[in-house]
Amino acid sequence: MNIVVLAGGISTERDVSIVSGKGVCEALRSKKHNAILVDVFFGDERIDLEHAFPEEYDLEEAVAYIRSFNDTVEEAKKTQEFFGPKVIDVCKKADIVFMALHGENGENGKIQAAFDLFGIRYTGTGYLGSALAMDKGLAKTMLRASQVPTPQGITLHRDNYKRELSAYTMKFPVVVKPCCGGSSVGVYIVYNQDDYEKALKDAFAYEEEVVVEDYIQGREFSVGVVDGKALPVIEIAPIKGFYDYENKYKAGSTIETCPANLPWDVTKKMQEYAELGNKALALDTYARLDFLMNDNGDMYCLEANTLPGMTPTSLLPQEAAALDMDYPTLCEELIRISLKKYK
Repeated sequence: MNIVVLAGGISTERDVSIVSGKGVCEALRSKKHNAILVDVFFGDERIDLEHAFPEEYDLEEAVAYIRSFNDTVEEAKKTQEFFGPKVIDVCKKADIVFMALHGENGENGKIQAAFDLFGIRYTGTGYLGSALAMDKGLAKTMLRASQVPTPQGITLHRDNYKRELSAYTMKFPVVVKPCCGGSSVGVYIVYNQDDYEKALKDAFAYEEEVVVEDYIQGREFSVGVVDGKALPVIEIAPIKGFYDYENKYKAGSTIETCPANLPWDVTKKMQEYAELGNKALALDTYARLDFLMNDNGDMYCLEANTLPGMTPTSLLPQEAAALDMDYPTLCEELIRISLKKYK
């Protein structure tokens, strides 16, 4: 197949996306697909559209080219249109686009909606499910409506909110996070008013809306859902702190156990919640849902990731490996189930 692996972009997760994209592209080429790596925002003027998917391909050079733009993102955002040179044209020529994007303008449904209009086939869920899952405040409402437990919380707007938690019948400790962010960027656990106000200021620097929710102390888990079926549960135990950006992507910073060491009935219940949450948010093809479980065994769904990380330390590949599915085969499987929606 001729495949564009779309990566990069302008979100706070650009670097992670490039690593995901490189891994996916390498895996697909090992399976004899003519895959190429393209930055969705900067594109590549050098692409020969008549011979866009060569059998021989220098992936390292492609990665270096994409990374060469890293220091210019903020300036380019001021003047540049979102889709870079030749991006739409080469995506139209592909059999499918593998979405290796993360965060804003990758997981929020905007690119998916544009691709639907252009008739471009892509991996992952559609624009509606992407938008629902990306908005953490809205996602919490949808999860509760489907009886999926999630921490109690509120959504605050930068221009209109009360500084005292008691006004919302909440108390410390709480978690403060951007409403539509990803990879735990701008996420804080706070225990007092001073730290709370500092966390709000920082989170509002990312977005106009911020979610404040009860802090659940306990064990952290994640459950991938592929084609509507839950994968084995993985437990994430950060060596230091919580599962923040550094712990997500720095090798050796967490102890990850898959399948998680849980009683069978607890595993089954968490998988059921993952499948139910996946359905509640109108997700299709694949996603990953994150959970916390306190000492009483109460579990809470934190959020859903519609384009889970595909880096060497990412969780979804580890869960698939527990089912004896290696990384290249997983990449092919995600393409296979994504193509089903176009039949």
